[in-house]
Amino acid sequence: MHVNGEAVRSCQVRVDDVDGAFITTIEGLSAGIDHPVQQAWIDHQVPQCGYCQSGQIMTAAAFLKRNNNPDDKEIDNAMKMNICRCGTYQRIRKAIHSSSKEIRYGK
Repeated sequence: MHVNGEAVRSCQVRVDDVDGAFITTIEGLSAGIDHPVQQAWIDHQVPQCGYCQSGQIMTAAAFLKRNNNPDDKEIDNAMKMNICRCGTYQRIRKAIHSSSKEIRYGK
């Protein structure tokens, strides 16, 4: 989830610590599934089991707000705390590159 625009792990945040903060969950990222990161996840067929996808998408979306033209090393560093059991890291990186272009240039 995002707390005031920053990605945080919801399992490590107490409710009273975010009192008055602006919270965004995966459901609030877009009205449909039209956020560039969500669409890139679909286009690049990132999910396999789906276990980590909400965290991956929310981390990528917050990261791309700060850096909309990242290189591979920056992506790897930003995403390193999100573990994918299925090992789809190459697809995740491609989806982030793809969504960064969408964010920069639009369709």
